[in-house]
Amino acid sequence: MTRRELDAAGITRSELRQAYARCRELNARHGRTYFLATRMLTPAQRPAVHALYGFARRLDDLVDEPEPGATPDAIASTLLDVEDEFLKELAAGHSDDPLRTAVIDTATRYAIPEPYFRAFFASMRMDLTVTGYPTRAALDEYVHGSAEVIGLQVLPILGTVVPRAEAAPRAAALGKAFQLTNFLRDVAEDLGRGRVYLPADELAAAGVDHDRLAWCVRTRRIDPPVRRALADQVAATRRVYAEAHPGIAMLHPVSRPCVATAYVLYGGILDRIEAAGFNVFAGRARVPRHRRLVAACDALVRAQWARRRHPAVT
Repeated sequence: MTRRELDAAGITRSELRQAYARCRELNARHGRTYFLATRMLTPAQRPAVHALYGFARRLDDLVDEPEPGATPDAIASTLLDVEDEFLKELAAGHSDDPLRTAVIDTATRYAIPEPYFRAFFASMRMDLTVTGYPTRAALDEYVHGSAEVIGLQVLPILGTVVPRAEAAPRAAALGKAFQLTNFLRDVAEDLGRGRVYLPADELAAAGVDHDRLAWCVRTRRIDPPVRRALADQVAATRRVYAEAHPGIAMLHPVSRPCVATAYVLYGGILDRIEAAGFNVFAGRARVPRHRRLVAACDALVRAQWARRRHPAVT
């Protein structure tokens, strides 16, 4: 964490500055794209975003990259212990753990409700035992804790020009849209971990089951039923993006360039999937580097302009 960012955010206590610095290092090392996106935010906003990222990353790693030999039951027990300890620390307002110290300070500064954190822990536990989702409603339950609450946690940091409650459903929808995009892009990778993050009943309506998806992974090919199923899933995800889009204008002007760029680039992954004939098994869908650079440069220009117009929040 740079001194400028910490000073801008009003973080003065030595232990807090060190805690936020640890979160920034974690973000820079593991979330490079996400880290670059934070550069479009004002210095005052960045520490809190780094703290939330670091916390989510640590829990994700606990589930997806466990210690060798760790069983699902052991991981679940550890996750429950971490949740219990964190919620107690959140209520008390302090922690001896540097990363959690920064998260608790962020939650206090921005009045982030405790249920958002509980929902995130619940979805992390689901990943230990749930390998598929029978319906859209079942998937939505998981996505609420894994993605929607992330949008809701970040919303007060971004700021709004409307009452927060009015912008909240749009922020949740954007988090959901990003997560659904990841699910489509990573079908093959997730199947390799024994998970399918697509509603089973919707796949079945197109004639697709686990075995058919597994064949696509093995052969790196796609057949007509899977193509139809994925086309339907892309269309459903685009509807979530459409639901989220009005929320960008509800954000504080200094935050809009960052979120608008993420909206365009993540939506661009769907374009790439569609352009590849929905064959997500032959390679990872990526937005071309030149397009990402152009979008980032444009966003940085717009972000600088917005900060000059609103210097009080920079």
